[in-house]
Amino acid sequence: MNLSQLSCEDFAEELASKKSVPGGGGAAALAGALGVALNSMVANFSKGKKKFIEFEAQHEQILKEGERLRAELLSAIQKDADNFEPLSRAYVMPSSTAEEKANKEKVMQQCLKAANSTPMETLNLVYEGILLHEKLADISSKTIISDIGVGVQLLKAALNSAYVNVLININSITDKDYVDKNKKEAEKLLKDGNQKSTEIYEKVLKILS
Repeated sequence: MNLSQLSCEDFAEELASKKSVPGGGGAAALAGALGVALNSMVANFSKGKKKFIEFEAQHEQILKEGERLRAELLSAIQKDADNFEPLSRAYVMPSSTAEEKANKEKVMQQCLKAANSTPMETLNLVYEGILLHEKLADISSKTIISDIGVGVQLLKAALNSAYVNVLININSITDKDYVDKNKKEAEKLLKDGNQKSTEIYEKVLKILS
């Protein structure tokens, strides 16, 4: 079962169930994909309008980037589940002897890094999505500017959600260099992404006021 191919109703039911996956990581990726989809909708409605005809090439590029981001974020839903499964098995490995404990710890560390790869990827993809909204905000039809606001709020939620999924993984990783590198990258994306998304949302509010 590919989680990204479930209906909205079925995905929500799976998310609500007593199962390890889908979880917060998949939900974050889905929120990001929806945020990017709204960006594409606004670009599609704005492209070709007489008022924005000079920006048609930019609209086309935004749509191309949006299509890639949406596909990658949807793919991250299943990828997050696939990467978490080995970690869930590692948690229940035997640890009665010193040898078993050492082996379990080694496997756990490998699995934690694998599990962390998807929320890190989601953070980067979501940040790119926020930048797309920044590019589009001033060259889009004002009749649907509210969808820029909704889209960027979905991406902001995805950004913050992916970040806490990074934290839950790296907090148990003992490789200091790995932790420092990922934490530094994640914190920068979090700070810059939140700042930009807030600025874009406030611009939308100002237009609508």
